[in-house]
Amino acid sequence: MTLTVRVIAPDKIVWDDQAEEIILPSTTGQLGILTNHAPLLTALGMGVMRIRDGKNWKAIALLGGFAEVENNEVKILVNGAELGDNIDKAQAGAVFEEAQRKLDTATQSGDRQKQIQAENALKRARVRYQAAGGVVAL
Repeated sequence: MTLTVRVIAPDKIVWDDQAEEIILPSTTGQLGILTNHAPLLTALGMGVMRIRDGKNWKAIALLGGFAEVENNEVKILVNGAELGDNIDKAQAGAVFEEAQRKLDTATQSGDRQKQIQAENALKRARVRYQAAGGVVAL
């Protein structure tokens, strides 16, 4: 038995297929979903969603939203999403490094608004880089 998984962003349907298992980046931590999971509604943070379809794992960068699980159907409504296979790893790594530099600059400037914007940009860049297969040191 499998799960029907739909990942819907405002501008496109990112994933609409079957899966055996998914791992969601909920706001309280990673959440694994298998078939016959109890009904659930959860908020999602920025993070990488993992989907196992057979023996392969796919990564999707999620930029926050909600997930509903019911009767082996998982509906995921997000602010933005991108398949990891569609992200250029080298480019995403460069954007991630630049976002880190911008956060350092904003932190040193003492401008709280610029620091918050830089932190959000870094989170987005980190998620995209990780979904592309990049490894981020903590």
